[in-house]
Amino acid sequence: MQSTPTPEKPIRILRMIARLNIGGPAIHVTLLTQKLTAPKYPAYETMLLSGSIGADEGDMSYYAEAHGVTPLTLPELGREINPIRDLVTIYKVYKLIRKYQPDIVHTHTAKAGFVGRVAAWFARVPVIVHTFHGHVFRGYFNPLVTQIFIQIERLTARMSDTVITLTEGLRGELADEYRITRRKNITVLPLGLDLEHFAQTPRKSGAFRRAHNIPDTAPLIGIVGRLVPVKNHALFLEAAAKIRQQQPDARFVIVGDGELRAELEAQIDALGLRDAAQITGWITDVAPIYSDLDVLVISSVNEGTPVTVIEAISAGCPVVATTVGGLPDLLDQGRLGVLVPSGDADGLAEAILDTVRQPPDDEWRSRAQAAMLDRYGIDRLVADMDSLYRGLLAKKRRGRR
Repeated sequence: MQSTPTPEKPIRILRMIARLNIGGPAIHVTLLTQKLTAPKYPAYETMLLSGSIGADEGDMSYYAEAHGVTPLTLPELGREINPIRDLVTIYKVYKLIRKYQPDIVHTHTAKAGFVGRVAAWFARVPVIVHTFHGHVFRGYFNPLVTQIFIQIERLTARMSDTVITLTEGLRGELADEYRITRRKNITVLPLGLDLEHFAQTPRKSGAFRRAHNIPDTAPLIGIVGRLVPVKNHALFLEAAAKIRQQQPDARFVIVGDGELRAELEAQIDALGLRDAAQITGWITDVAPIYSDLDVLVISSVNEGTPVTVIEAISAGCPVVATTVGGLPDLLDQGRLGVLVPSGDADGLAEAILDTVRQPPDDEWRSRAQAAMLDRYGIDRLVADMDSLYRGLLAKKRRGRR
């Protein structure tokens, strides 16, 4: 049984994520680990535990290193689920917990959420928390595998003191549609990011266009993220072909990499877009990309709270996105960006063209940028998380009396 933290004994957190692959969850856990520990927050001591990166995934270890975070690596914690191997992984995490003696185990992403919460429950950790950065119940697996994941999440939710979602919409999905747990057991805490770099980047700096031989005058439409089925880059390219028919000088960039790259390259050729579209691979500094884009597009069939949208709007770049997952909440139901139905290539193309031809004015940019900085700044998240952790620990102490 863990001892109660005191002013002399900091609150000890074990934070777990399946892997530090490119995306919002890796940024989120890195910043929380950096901030919620001495000397920035002397009341806390935090260890980050992560699995190995897949061969076809981009690695964000550089981001953790740049922020002074060195995760402890447990290779078995990676993405793929294997019932026998995962039992061994649970035991290894259990032994680590018994040695580290955390007051709180906070897990992120599905695999770490399952392994970490089961191990923490057996180790009798005082407080167990899990963050849903999205969910895998739509657009990832076949119906049978999806049902297995739903049952696993229902089981591990019972082991959790609270489940965190990033939006109210995701809270509703988990509670009402998938019945993971009741609404009262779900805490909504929006993402927290370091956005000042994006806010200070000037519009149309030209650096990205020069690096990729894109004319300054060409309308530039882009998408940033992993090349995986749930992102539906095929829809983006279908829309691109329709846009070219009406706007022949338009150019398109897909920033990222992944398992579908060869397939998407073939689609670019099949649609006759080779002279207008390119896949850049991963780019570490994305601020110059948002600076030069006329529109950032999200074409996904399922999303949580995409960091790219927050970053782009913070940089003053307009967004057109499909109406899925947490995007309506993130875009204020269309007030901070344009929303279109998922799977509608005509609607996506029309919305992009409208945005290119009638871009938001400076007043909108300032208002949208201020909204992102206010809602999604890292200092706000750290303060919210500190309050949540202290409240959960206090509740546990009262329950033991």
